[in-house]
Amino acid sequence: MKLTRWLIVLLFVVAAACFFWFDLEQYLTLEMIQAKSGALRDQVQAHPWWAGSVFFAAYVALTVMSFPGTVVLTLLAGALFGLVGGTLMVSFASNIGALVAMLISRFLLRDWIQKRFAKQIASINRGLERDGAFYLFSLRLIPLVPFVLLNPALGLTRVSMWTFWWTTQAGMLPGHAIYVGAGRQLARIREISDILSPSLIGTLALLAVFPLAATKLLTLYKARKVYSGWQKPESYEYNLLVVGGGSGGLAAARIAASMKARVALVERERLGGAALHSGSVPARALMRAANMNHALRQGGTLGIQMHTEVDFAEVMQQVRRTLDEAHRQVTAESCKATGVEMIRGRAQLTSPWSVQIGDRTLYSRAIVIATGSRPVIPPIPGLEKVEPLTCESIWDLQQRPDRLLIMGGEANACELAQAFQRLGCQVTLVVEGDMLLAAAEPEARQAVYDALCADGVQVLLQVAPQHVEVAGNERRLVCLIEKQHHSLAFDEVLLALGRQAHLDELGLEALELNTREDGSLEVDEYLATRYPNIYAVGAVAGPDSSFQSATHHAWYAAANGLFSGFRRFMVSDRVVPRVAFTSPEIASVGLTEAQAKLAELEYEVTLLNLDSLEAAQMSAGNSGFLKVLTERGRDRIIGVTLVGDGASETLAVFVLAMKHKLGLNKLRRTVHINPTLAEASLAVAEAWRRAHTAKRPQTWAARLHRWRLGGQA
Repeated sequence: MKLTRWLIVLLFVVAAACFFWFDLEQYLTLEMIQAKSGALRDQVQAHPWWAGSVFFAAYVALTVMSFPGTVVLTLLAGALFGLVGGTLMVSFASNIGALVAMLISRFLLRDWIQKRFAKQIASINRGLERDGAFYLFSLRLIPLVPFVLLNPALGLTRVSMWTFWWTTQAGMLPGHAIYVGAGRQLARIREISDILSPSLIGTLALLAVFPLAATKLLTLYKARKVYSGWQKPESYEYNLLVVGGGSGGLAAARIAASMKARVALVERERLGGAALHSGSVPARALMRAANMNHALRQGGTLGIQMHTEVDFAEVMQQVRRTLDEAHRQVTAESCKATGVEMIRGRAQLTSPWSVQIGDRTLYSRAIVIATGSRPVIPPIPGLEKVEPLTCESIWDLQQRPDRLLIMGGEANACELAQAFQRLGCQVTLVVEGDMLLAAAEPEARQAVYDALCADGVQVLLQVAPQHVEVAGNERRLVCLIEKQHHSLAFDEVLLALGRQAHLDELGLEALELNTREDGSLEVDEYLATRYPNIYAVGAVAGPDSSFQSATHHAWYAAANGLFSGFRRFMVSDRVVPRVAFTSPEIASVGLTEAQAKLAELEYEVTLLNLDSLEAAQMSAGNSGFLKVLTERGRDRIIGVTLVGDGASETLAVFVLAMKHKLGLNKLRRTVHINPTLAEASLAVAEAWRRAHTAKRPQTWAARLHRWRLGGQA
């Protein structure tokens, strides 16, 4: 097989060399059609079978090799063989070429194609899983992915040869017919008056209109199919109706209202969602108190000696006061001020356009489901006997538990473990996996692990909980650690195992909205469910339940819900930041090294230790690092991880740079205040520049400067 692969590669190389060496592309131009069409037509009339065979073989070869010129050959087919003959010839030749290209990709060039087209393959697989052959047919009819990429990319999908064949044949036939017809008209141009002929103008207009018309027809067909059996209302009360008043729902409603749409927001409990009531807001308030106590105890590094006492009940009361203040900022009145109608009650979807709230039915052109998430409760026998705390109930805690057992290994679990340890609890952090912060860079995981251990947190990895025992006042978690039985005593247990989408009692079963394994709704790249007018955001769209992910989704859901008949916007999670508010903080955006390797990207790493920065020295030795991933040989940033106090604030520089595609060279020319951690962006950009500065220009520059010194040289 290896020999066969090398022969195929050699054939491609030789063919490409011949194509460009002999400048064959010069024969594949519109000018050639005008100049040679008459002589070529004579050859076709004299030797129809021979000419047709040569043309057919050339078209297949160009398609297989993905060389430029197939469009010109399609036009030429109309000039030589007429509308019907040219269309049939081009249709079958392109189909055979596409099939050969797909088979070469599938059986011979798998590794190379996977490396080059990994992103396209993943996208096509998602489309095939969602819509099957219809998705492939739509790609052929409306080439969102160029054929030069689509044919080899499809070779690594699970599509069958028969499905590939008929979708290619049927999907490309209308486009081929239009281009062949255009070529037939272009070949007839002899004078200026021919250019203004109705037939040619009509053909050119059809070329321009066809993609738009095909897109609209496919959308209408898909909508008609999915809405079959539902009675569409004659009118609507709202342009957009948002179910759920969390961070994503609030943002979507306000964005839609800012676009002058009529918007309603339905919430049955409290506005603000998990981030406000049980997530980042109370966690940051708790961490602030814990870090203050820790800093005062460590004041000796700044020459300050203090002894502090923690009033745990007062700390928790202060956290609740912070929450109350935050709650007062998010009210029905504040929503109304932005143009959003606030409706209290339990919502149930009764059709793709209607929502039932009590005795009232609301009709909306588009609906956004933003019902948020709830804590994951593991099925551990006996757990219910100890009334476990979650990230929602922990804030009602009044008395400090001497022994606090926290289950979980992601950001929220690490934050709370460090906070409660610094407030005087003895915390045991139980992690089922073999690492903390599984999605983070290894160096960042190690920094958090070391910090937790330095604070006194007992971190246990690879723990398999078996059951919970209660004997009198003694509570224990019986578990396996490295296949050995252990019994962990605790006073309170806190579950911080993540969150899952909250979709109960919404009536989704009647609408047959599919869910994923993690409980989130299946959505497409526009955040739409199987119904093009029903969207999901945040945890409901999965898998990320963070505040920043929900608010990021909100704009796309609102814009697509309001303007999907005219334009839709494809969501991208490429530049959504992530953070763990531990000490040191872990902030990241884009890809990690592991993700870049998995995607088989060619990248470079620039690493900067923060110890060398003046800002680190000013903060009593803020240790940490900045790790930047760039495309190999380019300064385009594809991933950033920042570890250190203030990392969450400093990361904004890189988020902005990645969002607007600013490379390290442009960051290097940005001025920051000194001394601040933001200067790390300058330092890492300068390090990258030094590593990529060519030696020869530097040598010539040194000679120039010596020459300009004159006699002192």
